[in-house]
Amino acid sequence: MNFKKYENKHRNRVIISVLVFTFIIYNYFVYSSGTENHAPKLTEEAIKGQDLWQENNCWTCHQLYGLGGYLGPDLTNIISHPNKGENYIKGFINSGVKSMPKYNFTETEKDQIIAFLRAVDQTGYFPNYKANLQPNGWVELNYKSADSISHPSNK
Repeated sequence: MNFKKYENKHRNRVIISVLVFTFIIYNYFVYSSGTENHAPKLTEEAIKGQDLWQENNCWTCHQLYGLGGYLGPDLTNIISHPNKGENYIKGFINSGVKSMPKYNFTETEKDQIIAFLRAVDQTGYFPNYKANLQPNGWVELNYKSADSISHPSNK
């Protein structure tokens, strides 16, 4: 009788060990393969612009990718917008329009903020109306290439 009890305990340990091993292998493949990083490659200037964005709490009023405050507009694709762009942004930064405070950024700081917003703009579209829902439930997004961005200086 004790031998039967020992045999059942051993069998249960083997089953649990196999399940744990399978779980570990499964998670390794699920979480380590097929991941693409579409994060923007920030230049030194863009990193300084991101720091300015954070230090001045720009996300309190503005959104990037639909996340942030609602007082100001979403600035995800402001650089490539046909009626806006770099000069438009620079004008608003130092003029203080309506509820936006007046900032006294230097030309270098404005260029850094523009570089940050350009890097954000290059990542894609928001909202992404041309996203494709795959049968497996994943969403395939359309991303921009750096060549497709129109800069006011190129016009």
